[in-house]
Amino acid sequence: MDYFAKAYDVAVIGAGHAGIEAGLAAARLGVSVGVFTINLDWIGNMPCNPSIGGTSKGHLVREIDALGGEMGKAADATAIQSRMLNRGKGPAVHSLRAQIDRRDYAKHMKHALERQDRLDVRQAEVVNLTRAPDGLWTLTTRLEAVYTAKCVVLATGTFLGGRVYIGDVSYESGPDGMFPATALSEALYRLQIPLRRFKTGTPARVNRRSVDFSAMEVQRGDEATVPFSFSTASPPENKADCYITYTNEATKQVILDNIASSPLYGGKIHGVGPRYCPSFEDKVMRFPDKERHQLFVEPCGLDTEEMYLQGMSSSLPEAVQVQFLRTIPGLRHVELMRTAYAIEYDCVDPLALSASLEFRDLPGLFGAGQFNGSSGYEEAAAQGLIAGINAARRVQGKPPFVLDRATSYIGTLIDDLVTKGCSDPYRMMTSRSEYRLLLRQDNADLRLTPMGHALGLISEERYAKFLEKRGQIEAERRRAETTTIPPSEGLQALLVSRETSPMKTGMKLAELLRRPQLDYDALAPFDPTRPKLPDAVFEQVEIELKYEGYIRRQEAQVREMRRLEGRRIPRELDYAGIDGLRLEAREKLARVRPENVGQASRISGVSPADVSVLLIYLAKEGC
Repeated sequence: MDYFAKAYDVAVIGAGHAGIEAGLAAARLGVSVGVFTINLDWIGNMPCNPSIGGTSKGHLVREIDALGGEMGKAADATAIQSRMLNRGKGPAVHSLRAQIDRRDYAKHMKHALERQDRLDVRQAEVVNLTRAPDGLWTLTTRLEAVYTAKCVVLATGTFLGGRVYIGDVSYESGPDGMFPATALSEALYRLQIPLRRFKTGTPARVNRRSVDFSAMEVQRGDEATVPFSFSTASPPENKADCYITYTNEATKQVILDNIASSPLYGGKIHGVGPRYCPSFEDKVMRFPDKERHQLFVEPCGLDTEEMYLQGMSSSLPEAVQVQFLRTIPGLRHVELMRTAYAIEYDCVDPLALSASLEFRDLPGLFGAGQFNGSSGYEEAAAQGLIAGINAARRVQGKPPFVLDRATSYIGTLIDDLVTKGCSDPYRMMTSRSEYRLLLRQDNADLRLTPMGHALGLISEERYAKFLEKRGQIEAERRRAETTTIPPSEGLQALLVSRETSPMKTGMKLAELLRRPQLDYDALAPFDPTRPKLPDAVFEQVEIELKYEGYIRRQEAQVREMRRLEGRRIPRELDYAGIDGLRLEAREKLARVRPENVGQASRISGVSPADVSVLLIYLAKEGC
């Protein structure tokens, strides 16, 4: 018998990385929130890689933190190894990555939800979702409890219609052996939401005692670590090592001998898999001339013997998995603890969403995370944060909060999804941003913390510390521009040793720092007025000086992009009636319904000539 349980302002379905951030953000903005999950013990679970960050993904975590999200703080609190990737390259692609204790991370996130004011977390499977004529949403659980909400965030991960594949074995399941959300899929079809099938996979987990680490390369954390959160006082400690090994011709041969038993190649899996994270059998088939593939062996935590085999996801039969793993150095006697599997699931075509992550045709309904066609914990958390913010703002009658491509990787991620769509699980990469020199991970707080404070997600105490840091950067930049460093024997020797021109007369500190061969640390002995400041302050000033010309060029590109973003397009515009638009452009524009000319210009199939025609038409119509 159905019974009415409770009314919420915002209901969040799912408590993975997207659902957590959505629920916390909405509650912190002052609305009542209910977060529903199939199993309380799996809140914040990491069913795949037990890590946070990585190339471009570290940028997302820093941005989530700068806006007031939780992922960065949780990662810092539960990290067991920390490394800064791409140190040998420019600052635009430096990316922080941390190995995480997956159970401690889940514990941290569960407790964060439990302690949050105005937020209830419920173990309940939502099996039906309907919308009343007045816009109120009704959620019904498996146990026949009925909840209402003014807004709903769908953050279902890979649970929605989940089906696992391992060789010939296939069964309905969520990740890590959890129940799938099958009934909810049917409810979303009834709402005429455009769902499609995607696929992802996860590698086996093996017992540490069966691994010979002496046959592998050790991969240690950085000597000096950097936290994700700008509010973390003490950097994480390195407490564990990771390892690298490689497959070989014998490994490859096992795959070739057994490829017919792969559900991926046998036609049983119809969902589209991630292009940039293929299964191991897919790697072998797509790159037949590659002699070996790299494999990372990573701990899942400090209080478990499980080791994760990054780079070896598979849907081959369990016996075949054991066979090919035992051809790899260090894994000759390996014992499986969890078998690798592929999982197929339902997700939405993100072209149905607006830039606020609200459905264009279903007011009050939002999507976030893998439900939107993306992959990765960080991408999910970023979308969850924005969806939660906008659900709360809709309840409060406030305009949506939208980040554009020039503000953040989060803005790039969402813009790509809602204007270009995705034909396979979307993964964030630095190359996706045309403004990546401006959108570095080191300046995420300078870009986004004022926005987080204006929203109400950054406390006054934290904002005061941010303002102090920003003032220090400005003051140090002025000092560098006005301080003259005289030539000296020691300084001249340094310049020669660094293969840069000796000084003929005194030079401004800023001019010396602009030289690629020099940095603050090298010049410290010759800079008697250098103040005592945090390293992050010197880092910002040095980057600003070294890349000043490139930064100005990108800022000019941003101004042009924002000019186009400022040209709004009426939602009801009849593209079929615009003379000069190509047929493909008319079809794509009518389907996506871009909110402005900037979005229209980024739609696949819309050419610069089409944009010109659109601008002329809008001007003529006075839009």
